[in-house]
Amino acid sequence: MRSRLPDDHPLPRPRTRTRGASVLAVTMLSAAALVTTVASHVTVHAQAPASPRPAAPAYRAPRAGDGKPDLSGIWQAVNTASWNLEDHPATAGPVASLGALGSRPAGLSVVQGGEIPYQPWALKQRDENAQKWLERDPAIKCYFPGVPRATYMPFPFQIVQGHDTILLAYEFAATSRTLYVNGKGESPLDTWMGWSNARWEGETLVVDVKGFNDQTWLDAAGNFHSEQLHVVERYTRTGPDHLLYEATIEDPKVFTRPWTIRMPLYRRVEANAQLLEFKCVEFAEELMYGHLTKKRTGN
Repeated sequence: MRSRLPDDHPLPRPRTRTRGASVLAVTMLSAAALVTTVASHVTVHAQAPASPRPAAPAYRAPRAGDGKPDLSGIWQAVNTASWNLEDHPATAGPVASLGALGSRPAGLSVVQGGEIPYQPWALKQRDENAQKWLERDPAIKCYFPGVPRATYMPFPFQIVQGHDTILLAYEFAATSRTLYVNGKGESPLDTWMGWSNARWEGETLVVDVKGFNDQTWLDAAGNFHSEQLHVVERYTRTGPDHLLYEATIEDPKVFTRPWTIRMPLYRRVEANAQLLEFKCVEFAEELMYGHLTKKRTGN
């Protein structure tokens, strides 16, 4: 039988069952401390404001000979603004025999704010235009498309940049316009494409266009303007093959306030990219003058 040592004996005391309990307690305390530390660490990081992401540096376009951003190239919009600037569903086309290929695709609005701010009488006019699109759309008759419509028709256009003037050549109807850099002239008469004075604001080419007639539309949905149309365009290179296009439209005769459209334009990068001929006058002759053609009555 093992003798019991006195409490003050110098030899080590035998182990007891409290050892396991102590280890367990220490372990639990350590784990609790670890959890508390981790939780505190997570809490501190969760409460600390996230460091702001560094802003992407603004794109600096290649320079032209005069040191201004070089916008030269062949560009094209890839959207459905030509059919309708505002939100629109896919719809059947006006010529049933063309089936699916004559239909119109759905599209999202390129108008900032979503809707064009028409005066009440003008909104009714727009809706009537839409119903009589085949009869009224000037582009069907191969008239010059006007500004800004020429930019987002499903045809490319080319920018040829000079020092004092910049040429914009459009494939549709062989249309062109000259931008007069730092020009102060005014149009001697109202025209389809207006009179364009331009200036540089940093990386952006700003074009002030006035001197319009009322013979163009803004799209194929009947959106229109009067001879009081005033357009301010902004062209900004946002990448090697991208232009940001903005146009603010003002016409106090038709709209309740100025409004803006915005869209990207894409460079045509194929090796042989070029404008081809689309002289649509001959395509519209039968439509416009066919009823005047004399019918042959015999030999």
